[in-house]
Amino acid sequence: MKNCFIIIFLLSCSISLHAENSRTSSFSGEYGGTGGNRFSHSGNQLEGPLTALRIRVNRNYIVGLQVRYGKEWSNYVGGTNGDLEEIFLFQRESIIQVSGKYTDYLRKLVFVTDEGRYFSFGKDYGISFSGAPLFPNTVLRYISGRSSSSVINAIGFHWDKYAAGCSYCNEAIQEQDNKERVE
Repeated sequence: MKNCFIIIFLLSCSISLHAENSRTSSFSGEYGGTGGNRFSHSGNQLEGPLTALRIRVNRNYIVGLQVRYGKEWSNYVGGTNGDLEEIFLFQRESIIQVSGKYTDYLRKLVFVTDEGRYFSFGKDYGISFSGAPLFPNTVLRYISGRSSSSVINAIGFHWDKYAAGCSYCNEAIQEQDNKERVE
């Protein structure tokens, strides 16, 4: 009887841990209109964590965007008119919330990081949205959406923990640890 209880206990722990581990990814969106061609950076996240953003804006819309994952930039999506702005995240800094506004096109994006920084792009006009992960200790892993040759039509946000064994993550952590030892 005692052995049976131990086996049942261990099985229930295993099932509980498996269920907890499987609940880390979530999706926010899609925010925007229905036009444009689909894009996804799902494969780009394998290069490492999100480390920088390039956002192109004109006086009315978010025109285009490009994201750096680890040390590699994604393909640029959207149009070429407007001003290009670029931000870089600190080592180990992650995006934990994205809000903005849209009509038929994306009009505003605001990125919030776990370091308390926020970056705002575009105009404050349209329907408001706020995207955030559903599960604790998860961050923005990659984006998807729809774009045309002139604007970003819609955007979605994919949240999860960083994959174990991320070579860029391990290099960044090692560099930071070495730097802290020297100081």
